[in-house]
Amino acid sequence: MSGQQGDVLLFQTNDGGDVSVSGGLVEMSGGLETAAYLSLFGGNEGDNGQANNPDTWWGNVNEPDPQRQYRSETQHLLQSLVAIPANLRRLERSAVRDLSWMITAGVATSVSAVASMPGVKKVRIAVTINAEGSPSTIEFFENWKADAL
Repeated sequence: MSGQQGDVLLFQTNDGGDVSVSGGLVEMSGGLETAAYLSLFGGNEGDNGQANNPDTWWGNVNEPDPQRQYRSETQHLLQSLVAIPANLRRLERSAVRDLSWMITAGVATSVSAVASMPGVKKVRIAVTINAEGSPSTIEFFENWKADAL
């Protein structure tokens, strides 16, 4: 039996993350897809991204290293901001903040995000991560869950 290497590849669905299983094996990835997914959508939905927040994700409670804590401000904003084009820039800034640990930790030299609305109450966030001089873009499609004004 061959060993699996890398991270479990998580992908976005209409109701959260999922994994793909083929031939009894979970699909793995050696890239940064899973780290990016967890950074944007892996925290507690009630966590507004601020340090010392009582609504932080449970995994952050005993993690002393701030670089290893998931804040997922992007996930929170998709539930608290109205789904209008003017809020796309705010989502882009939050995605970059959620991914900035990659630069601090030396995993990447730069990260960027571009958000768009491909449909009603839908958002597409394309993040570009430059790791080892080789930029890669990962796309996330998510429901914009906040209610209208």
